[in-house]
Amino acid sequence: MDDQIEKMIQEQEPMAETMPNVITAMSSLLQRVSETNDDLSRPLWEHQRISAFSALTKPSIPIRSYMERIFKYANCSDSCYIVAYIYLDRFIQKQPFVPIDSFNVHRLIITSVLVSAKFMDDMCYNNAYYAKIGGITTEEMNLLELDFLFGIGFQLNVTLSTYNNYCSSLQREMFVRKMYSPLLEPSFLTHKNLLTSLHDEDSLSIHQNKQLTTAV
Repeated sequence: MDDQIEKMIQEQEPMAETMPNVITAMSSLLQRVSETNDDLSRPLWEHQRISAFSALTKPSIPIRSYMERIFKYANCSDSCYIVAYIYLDRFIQKQPFVPIDSFNVHRLIITSVLVSAKFMDDMCYNNAYYAKIGGITTEEMNLLELDFLFGIGFQLNVTLSTYNNYCSSLQREMFVRKMYSPLLEPSFLTHKNLLTSLHDEDSLSIHQNKQLTTAV
């Protein structure tokens, strides 16, 4: 990673000791989105449509506990969680017929973190290890990774401006939680494509030259 970009990320992103606050913010956003989509009273068959991310039943582990488990065992860099959040937004924008709900949110989370860690970090655990963290099989983890990559159109680069804007979004979410006021809704709920205004193809990406591998 370019030294200047690395320095800017370190200045902008939460440090390791404050990462649980970021996880809390992301968990809050994803929980709200999942519950909103669950309450849309869609026909049952929509939950059972062909999707590698959809579980037959709702996982019993809360979203926050699931993310804390990933944070505890994955040992990926702090920036991976921000980038995973960006990837999730891209996935939803490109796959509007696969809304985040309680049936698929856990698999989407573990997959987005895996993809982010492979792209962002020089060293990361393999798919088999992430499968154990996520409570799924290695074969399923491999399939989810491929589906997710195709789902976002292999658009893995993230510009500094996009990264900073999503950091600000999570910071506002943390502020909102403290103030108990619904001042900000995530793009998952509003269905506004944040990247339309944030992404600049000519600007520097956070990690422009990384090669993503799907090997276990």
